[in-house]
Amino acid sequence: MGGKVIRPATGYLGPNGMIRGRPPVRGVPTDVLSYVYLWAHEADAGRDEGSKERPVVVVLSTQSVGARTRVIVAPVTTKAPQPGDATIEMPGAVQRQLGLGDDRCWIIASETNSFLWPGPDLRPVRREGDGSPYYGKMPGNLVRQVRELFRQIGAAKLRVTPRSE
Repeated sequence: MGGKVIRPATGYLGPNGMIRGRPPVRGVPTDVLSYVYLWAHEADAGRDEGSKERPVVVVLSTQSVGARTRVIVAPVTTKAPQPGDATIEMPGAVQRQLGLGDDRCWIIASETNSFLWPGPDLRPVRREGDGSPYYGKMPGNLVRQVRELFRQIGAAKLRVTPRSE
């Protein structure tokens, strides 16, 4: 297998959410993070690790296990959606603010990953001098649109892939 080495998040994000002395990242709705996302079709094929780092949007978070937080993340992709796909296009101004480049991006609302914060699949954003997994914040209205698509899709059809704890 060629080339790309995925560095573990250990050392970048401690159990308390601290990143090299910066304020804690908590995995709250509207956070956009660098994450090794596991697509539902990859999980169905028996994989337990995603194939690449990508931006994800935290769309839900709840206190669940002791003081730990369970987060639900939706993937961001530059692959154009097919007719009928449940997606929200990310406005260009938001992409630029987050440093996601000029290619059009969509938030996929038909599948998610779920994990206890901080999970081992967070990765540092590839910016000079930044060991953080944090791209920035998504406007709340976009997260509300993703949640509305969740509601329209319904619990029976929304794919939630549990990840390593």
